[in-house]
Amino acid sequence: MKTLDASTNTLASPNASLPVPNTAQLDDRSVRARAESMAVLALGDGLYEVEAESGETYLVDLAAGRCTCPDHVFRGVRCKHVRRVAIEITEGRTPPPGQVAVPCVDCGDRVFLEADDPVVERDGPAYCDAHTIAPGDRVRDRETDGILTVIDVTDRRADAVRIRARQGATTVAEYPTNELYADDVPVVGAVYPHARVAANGPVPASLRVYVFPRTRLERVADR
Repeated sequence: MKTLDASTNTLASPNASLPVPNTAQLDDRSVRARAESMAVLALGDGLYEVEAESGETYLVDLAAGRCTCPDHVFRGVRCKHVRRVAIEITEGRTPPPGQVAVPCVDCGDRVFLEADDPVVERDGPAYCDAHTIAPGDRVRDRETDGILTVIDVTDRRADAVRIRARQGATTVAEYPTNELYADDVPVVGAVYPHARVAANGPVPASLRVYVFPRTRLERVADR
């Protein structure tokens, strides 16, 4: 399923059926809303695409209770697609109106964000709760496998932060080992945690703060 706005890297819910409660109170459309395999994609502004079991894709306006499927258009009923969207929002499978789902860079799990969030507008990077980093967290450098401790998570872009390197002044984005990472991702400052400072001695090089594009670092579990 594709989004209406190809510039955003949004994700649909998994195409699957849902458990059907063992109750006689559900009407036929409510049962089919759960029993049939569907995928729901939030588009923002209360609009959703629903890929039905038939392979057809319909547009649902949740606030208005409308759908482009024949059942709603010709019969004026609350169809299974409208019901499926409401069910998935209630169960946390699909973001509520005004939000979209984007993939976590590190694990691919869906992250719910406001549709106008800068992360959505620039296609990431987004992180789930398990992979969001904060000062004090341990991270792995994807390039060297080195383990560092985060001391600062900034909102400054990698192509806007200048550093001094052997080849002269450059930006974090332009540094040779950062070629694989996007220019517009935030910069993170980190230090190597095994560093020690001797009494009255000079500050060792290993206590220097190193800066990285956020996507170069992966959070690791605390020991």
